[in-house]
Amino acid sequence: MTLGEKIRYLREVEGTLRGFDRAMTQQEVVRALKEDQGSTISQAYLSQVENGARKHLTDSTRMLLAKFFKVHPGYLVNDPEGFHTQLISEVRTAEESLDSWLIAGAERFSRDGEVSAALLKLAGNDDSRKCLILLGAILDVPDLMDRLMQVLGPHAVNGDHGGSDL
Repeated sequence: MTLGEKIRYLREVEGTLRGFDRAMTQQEVVRALKEDQGSTISQAYLSQVENGARKHLTDSTRMLLAKFFKVHPGYLVNDPEGFHTQLISEVRTAEESLDSWLIAGAERFSRDGEVSAALLKLAGNDDSRKCLILLGAILDVPDLMDRLMQVLGPHAVNGDHGGSDL
C-alpha cells in the first residue's frame, strides 16, 4: 500500500469516527489538524502526498499526522515492493494449530458466552493469525479500542450485532 493510499484510508476512517459518514476532505483534515494539534500542513502538500508526487513525509509531518490519526508513525510510509499481508507456506500450518488452540480456549471459557463465541469466531476466520495481530495493533494505539467501540456502538460490547454481520 502506498503512503497516499494510507492517507486516503485514514481520512475515510477519521470521517467515520467523527460522525461524517464519509471521508474527511483534505481541507477538513488541514483545519482539524490546526484545531486539534495546534499545527498544520497545507492542503496542497497533503494532495501531493496522496497523489504520489511526494513519496515521503518529513519527520515533523509524519509525527503530526500520526498523532492526529492515532497511528504509529511507522505506518505512514510506502510499503516495500512485494510486501503483502497474505499468509505464506509454513505459517499456514501454524495457523491450523492456532485455530485448534482458539477452539480449546472457547471450550475452556464456555461459561462466558461472549468470550467463547468470540474465540470461535476468530478460529473460524480464514486468517485468524492476522486477526490476532490486528487486535494487538489496535491495543498498541492509545484510545483506538475505545474509539472503535464508539463507532460500533454498545451492541459490540454485548455481542449483539443488531441483525447485521460486522
